Amino acid sequence: MITRSNLADQLREYQIRSKHDWASVSFFSSTSNFTSPRVDVVVFVVWELVIIAFLVFSAVSLYFRRMRVAFILACITMLLLLCMKVIKQVRLARKKKRRMLLPLSM
Repeated sequence: MITRSNLADQLREYQIRSKHDWASVSFFSSTSNFTSPRVDVVVFVVWELVIIAFLVFSAVSLYFRRMRVAFILACITMLLLLCMKVIKQVRLARKKKRRMLLPLSM
């Protein structure tokens, strides 16, 4: 017989098994508790490396007095940061929506 306490125990066990605790993925992130699969972590680390590379290249181009190149690279960096934030928010919203749809039989 299914009782409320059995359902609560099953749900608690399911949450413990499916939980992955990670440190903050993004240096630019406003939240420090970002839980995601390893693939997402790798993707965000790659994004951050690309962003840092663009920042370094823009600084180098400023050093060589190439203002247009530095401005273009800085704009691309800002667009990448914006895209990273938007993608992160969309994934978190999707995850919250999936959590709300979790059947009680879990």
